Amino acid sequence: MDSLFYYCFLILFSSYFLTKYFLQVNRNLPPSPGVSLPIIGHLYLFKKPLHRTLAKLSNQYGPILFTRFGSRPVVLVSSPSAAEECFTKNDIIFANRPRLLAGKHLGYNYTTLVWAPYGDHWRNLRRIASLELLSSNRLQMFHGIRVDEVKLLSQRLFRGSKSGEYRIFDMKSMFFELTLNVVMRMIAGKRYYGENVSGSEDARRFKAIVTETFQLSGATNVVDLLPFVKWVGLSKTEKRLMILHGKRDKFMQDLIEERRRLRCDSASEQRSRTMIDVLLSLQETEPEYYTDHIIRGMMQVLLGAGSDTSAATMEWALSSLLNNPEILVQAQSEIDTNVGQSRLIEESDLTALPYLHGVIKETLRMYPAAPLLVPHESSEECTIGGFKVPRGTMLLVNSWAIQNDPRIWEEPSKFKPERFREMAGKSDKYMLLPFGTGRRVCPGEGLAMRLVGLALGSLIQCFEWVRTGGELVDMSEGTGLTMPRAQPLLAMCRPRPAMVTLLSQL
Repeated sequence: MDSLFYYCFLILFSSYFLTKYFLQVNRNLPPSPGVSLPIIGHLYLFKKPLHRTLAKLSNQYGPILFTRFGSRPVVLVSSPSAAEECFTKNDIIFANRPRLLAGKHLGYNYTTLVWAPYGDHWRNLRRIASLELLSSNRLQMFHGIRVDEVKLLSQRLFRGSKSGEYRIFDMKSMFFELTLNVVMRMIAGKRYYGENVSGSEDARRFKAIVTETFQLSGATNVVDLLPFVKWVGLSKTEKRLMILHGKRDKFMQDLIEERRRLRCDSASEQRSRTMIDVLLSLQETEPEYYTDHIIRGMMQVLLGAGSDTSAATMEWALSSLLNNPEILVQAQSEIDTNVGQSRLIEESDLTALPYLHGVIKETLRMYPAAPLLVPHESSEECTIGGFKVPRGTMLLVNSWAIQNDPRIWEEPSKFKPERFREMAGKSDKYMLLPFGTGRRVCPGEGLAMRLVGLALGSLIQCFEWVRTGGELVDMSEGTGLTMPRAQPLLAMCRPRPAMVTLLSQL
């Protein structure tokens, strides 16, 4: 009896997988890695960090793979040509987002710029972000905020090491606080880190909300992949997302009410100083569309997308420079030659600093803030590389794999900023995807490049940097939405002698 049961089970098991195999071949789906198991699909193959595991599978099976993340069909793309096909010929088809729990609870039920489906509402949100909030003219209006916060960071480092001796600083915290202050001053005219704000109740609430947001946004929610978990009540993450949404919503609404009161009390020329003011102005002309709900959603997108990503990029860049002191010296020499030592670097100088630009691009290549681009989803059946992709398939583009592929980049594991000087005039559009591409490309690229360039350039110009010990800085990757470093960066610095007088005047 036991033998009969065993053989029946073996026949059913084999039939199941043979049927799935022939169905996949007949439907002309992309190749799949290994066996897709019932319920969990290919999840058993995945280890952290996910982008590296997926890169290995692509190297083994090909640059276009059909996988199953539990119940979700997923196409994984890991080559420039396949990415180009996705975001040119099939750009509209892949302009949607999958409906994940983060989009439901932190994306206002899929109505924010990041999570809204492709259509009139999304196009209007995109227009607001690109033309009203993040245009070149608007970014220039906020130029003083970036300059002020970078100066405050330099002042803090100078005061901590003005004795002329090297002092250790937690650069992860400093970069994080810098970017959050810049973004929140642009959004609401308030800063939450630094002197005279550490004891503020608003600052404490803000820090707690931001910390929890990045923790939950970076967590993989099992309900997104295995819906049955929700049926048996095993999802604690969703409950935490709902509670966090309530906190974030109240905090942002309080900021809106505060700006609304200030607008009533201020002279007309003072009424458009922040992004909330811009959105409230639009609300006055079209109140039925520009509701507080829409404004809160846009604020949360700007805060989430514009802070942690830039901070992580600066931390990876400085880590790379500490491990390559000859590159640090060369970047410093370029600034000395083109800017001098009698004034601080300005944003207008960045175009004359191609080597510094190369340092930033090389950092984005090796350590992209989004190693897997934000997921897309097909709205109808299409083809990629000759393979069929069914409607409702999630698209994952492994930007890390593309940007670290030895078939595309010479010595990809070596930090070489000069490679971008050599590539001058050549297109790297689908070889380098730190901000995504296509219709849903990140509209904040201009802000990120300005802030990272100014901050990193200032620290290189004003200070001498060394590692805290004799060993190289550990470049291991942590887990999370924006590929953080496994260990926060601790670095030692002191003022450059030629810059002491200038720094003492800040």
